Amino acid sequence: MIKVSESARLQVQHLMETDKHPEGSFVRVGVQGGGCSGLMYQLDFDQEIKEGDQVFEDNGVKVVVDRKSFLYLVGTQLEYTGGLNGKGFVFNNPNANRTCGCGESFSI
Repeated sequence: MIKVSESARLQVQHLMETDKHPEGSFVRVGVQGGGCSGLMYQLDFDQEIKEGDQVFEDNGVKVVVDRKSFLYLVGTQLEYTGGLNGKGFVFNNPNANRTCGCGESFSI
């Protein structure tokens, strides 16, 4: 399961409203090869559930993850930070052995 913090929930709702995503849109989270640590997080809005997708709802946010990415993301918490060091979504992934300085890539 992917958990969604209160700060991430508020930001997702804000983006859904201001970017005018259609009714039924959800957050798609994934992993792809790349970045300085080997794997990179992906985060986007989507409307189509594909075969093999894992579907979760936490804190009022529907999150969809493809089967392969789910193996890397089990137990991850999606957060949003607006601090001085930059703002954006942050993945707190208990499966990551190492992360890069920017927090956008990881290795297992």
